[in-house]
Amino acid sequence: MSHHVYRLVVVGVGGVGKSCLTIQFIADRFIEEYDPTLEDSYRKQITIDGSECILDIFDTAGQDDFSAIRDQYYRTGDGFLCVYSIILRSSYDEVKIFHSAIKRVKDSGSRIPFVLVGNKTDLEDERKVTKEEGEELAKQLNAQFMEASAKKKINVEEMFITLVREVMQARKEAGPPVEKSDKKKKKKNCSLV
Repeated sequence: MSHHVYRLVVVGVGGVGKSCLTIQFIADRFIEEYDPTLEDSYRKQITIDGSECILDIFDTAGQDDFSAIRDQYYRTGDGFLCVYSIILRSSYDEVKIFHSAIKRVKDSGSRIPFVLVGNKTDLEDERKVTKEEGEELAKQLNAQFMEASAKKKINVEEMFITLVREVMQARKEAGPPVEKSDKKKKKKNCSLV
């Protein structure tokens, strides 16, 4: 049975729970203490809609110091989970910046698989961003939307599966990959005088 590989990139500002969501999905455990991520990658094999899938998940740094590294992940990523915290309005306000950066780096006219995730629903009493605001922003970005809780394991697996389905759909829409020509290109010599 063939395996399909999906490169999924998790983005968002620091402290929104990107690593907690990813580790909850990969290892089925919740991390209580906040430890800023530099860059981490994980691999998980899962069956989605009858297809064996290998998910390469890249958990990116939320800090701006790592924007050059982040651009490399944007370039090679198949799909993107953009996470904000429902208790941190500024993290929601940054979503459009992440989306624009991904579009700029991908530089493709085709749809970019993108799932917007409002995390930390277990802290409902501290909510600063309504569910309706998240839905409206997702609509503007042509993205799927869901709210989640890494702590309570709400929608954690679903958000990754939704993203893989988005990538599957985008690949289907794009058609088969174009084979590179075997013809050798003429080399031009250049000399400096």
